[in-house]
Amino acid sequence: MQHIELNNKTILITGAAGFIGANLVLKLLEASDNINIIGIDNLNNYYDVNLKNFRLNLIEKEVEIHNQNTWKFIHGDIADKALVNETFRQYNPSLVVNLAAQAGVRYSITNPDDYISSNIIGFYNLLEACRHSYDNGTGVEHFVYASSSSVYGGNKKVPFSVTDSVDNPVSLYAATKKSNELMAHSYSKLYNIPSTGLRFFTVYGPAGRPDMAYFGFTDKLRADEKIRIFNYGDCQRDFTYIDDIVEGVRRVLSGAPERAVGEDGLPIPPYAIYNIGNSKSENLLDFVSILSEELVKAGILPDNFDFDLHKELVPMQPGDVPVTYADTSDLERDFGFRPSTDLRTGLRRFVEWYKDFYSI
Repeated sequence: MQHIELNNKTILITGAAGFIGANLVLKLLEASDNINIIGIDNLNNYYDVNLKNFRLNLIEKEVEIHNQNTWKFIHGDIADKALVNETFRQYNPSLVVNLAAQAGVRYSITNPDDYISSNIIGFYNLLEACRHSYDNGTGVEHFVYASSSSVYGGNKKVPFSVTDSVDNPVSLYAATKKSNELMAHSYSKLYNIPSTGLRFFTVYGPAGRPDMAYFGFTDKLRADEKIRIFNYGDCQRDFTYIDDIVEGVRRVLSGAPERAVGEDGLPIPPYAIYNIGNSKSENLLDFVSILSEELVKAGILPDNFDFDLHKELVPMQPGDVPVTYADTSDLERDFGFRPSTDLRTGLRRFVEWYKDFYSI
């Protein structure tokens, strides 16, 4: 593994107004010196743009505190090849983190075009820009990108290991993420670009995505509506708190796969894949029960709130899987890191943020 010092580097982060992207920017600004971060985001309306602007405002405040670091935001789409190429030409990033993607398993069933545009064409544009970054200089030192636990599909072997077969996606979203891994591998092989894919497991926390279950459940419970729990409650998820995800990304970014040449004189692909999950699969009913308890403690729900009256157990829906569960042994071995935030602590922090953000 090739250690990369993040201080004094120019880092391009796509999806910079997104949940993970914005928190990564904040972490790097806080933990680094003389760092230059370029953020790209198209600020689409897949969910409330006010949340994205809220995150961008947090970044602006952090830059004021750590004024030895610089931040430049570009409102644009990575599917725009000219924009991507101009960004690389102007800023010459040493490191690239691709977190821009059309997210959501269910949305991919009804809106496939958005996934091809962002997750395939946009990803290709970034790989091409990384490739040509070597034309007149040292080029990109490490390309890190978001994959997803969705690539495991209906894998019945748990916990999910990066050595498991992931050839049977159950949604277009998962298929695009698997495609990203294959595309990155081929570019690593052909052009010797160090690349690392990160399979994230159900990320949650303050200022998260409203389309995620915990956020949607909170909205519905607050409105005194019933929430639908799929597979009749027999669902398990490896919930990973945002701070753990971001710390994992930061560590991986600073450790690029080593370049080497094979017996044929061609590059051995400097390529890696890691799971980032909490290594604990939680029952969805337990998850929602803890969430409702924390909402009561925070005063968002009344003291006499009856969770059982607000749940509806329904069948599994297309694109979903019954269980996710991360084997993070590779991440622990190579980076000495394992996510550790327990579910109640993470949900309490989300609830506290939710109460403040919506002025409850």
